[in-house]
Parts: sequence; C-alpha cells; structure tokens
Amino acid sequence: MKTWISRLSGTAIACALLALLPGCDNQRIKELEEGVSTEADVRARFGEPEKVWDGADNARIFEYNRQPAGHQNYMITIGADGKMAALRQVLTPANFVKVQPGMMMEEVRRALGKPAKITPYELKKEIVYDWRYIEAPNTALVFSVTFNPDLKVLRTGSSPDPDAMENRGGSK
Repeated sequence: MKTWISRLSGTAIACALLALLPGCDNQRIKELEEGVSTEADVRARFGEPEKVWDGADNARIFEYNRQPAGHQNYMITIGADGKMAALRQVLTPANFVKVQPGMMMEEVRRALGKPAKITPYELKKEIVYDWRYIEAPNTALVFSVTFNPDLKVLRTGSSPDPDAMENRGGSK
C-alpha cells in the first residue's frame, strides 16, 4: 500500500513543505479568480483559514497567515453568494498608515492578521505586536504596534528585520 506522501506529486510535496514561500502562494493566487472561484476553491488552494472574520453584507473574510517566517498575511473575502470577492495581501505600508493611536487591538488584528511576534513589557505595561513584511524592491522590515494596558494603539513604526539581516551575514 502506498503512503499518502508517495501519492503526491513532486510539486505538491514542494509546495506543502515550502508553504511559507511566496512562490507557492503566487501559484495558488493565479489559480483563483475574483467573482468566479468558490469558497471550496479557496480552501482547496489555501487550506483552513487561521481565522474567519464577519464582513459586510453577510460576507466572510478568511485570514491566511504567513507569519512568523513569511512576509505576507492574506485576507480573502467570500461573498454571501459563496464566491471569492477579493484576495489581498494586507502587510503593506498603505495599510500600516491606517493604524492610528487609539485604535483597539482587535481592529489592528483584523486589519493585519496574526502578528509574527507578541512581546509583553510588564514594567512599561505595554504589548508590542510585530509583523514581518517586504517593501519594494526587496527590503525586509518589521512593522511594530505598541498597545497600552487598555489595548489601544500608542504608537507604530517600522525597522529593519533583524532576522533578515542575520541571514545575510549582518549583525543583530
């Protein structure tokens, strides 16, 4: 009897093992079409979502997280008709500028997806969420959001990704 691994093609195995790499996501995205692809098509390509958010007009938003090793988080909107209405990568500077002081943690989480890292600073009574992302042309950065004890945004900022620097031979 063949094992499930031996039944998979080489490409399927590569994508399964390297699911965090953008190349496999790019192939999955090319196979989907807004207004045509169904929820079943999305789940077949991306699997189970990290989280399902309620959207407007009975839509649902599927979150596909590629953190902490990746640099993307995808939000895929499934309309009330069961078809994919939108697929977007949300870790972008255009979305980061929307994160403003006073926003609630849940709003930020919904906008950007699950962070790569959560760091509590007990003495300061702050929590920092970090998301890894790539800014054109190919700069690895970390977007950080600092929350106060009331779980409201205090400040945001971007800095070079220390893990990417370490992998290129730079220092931390």
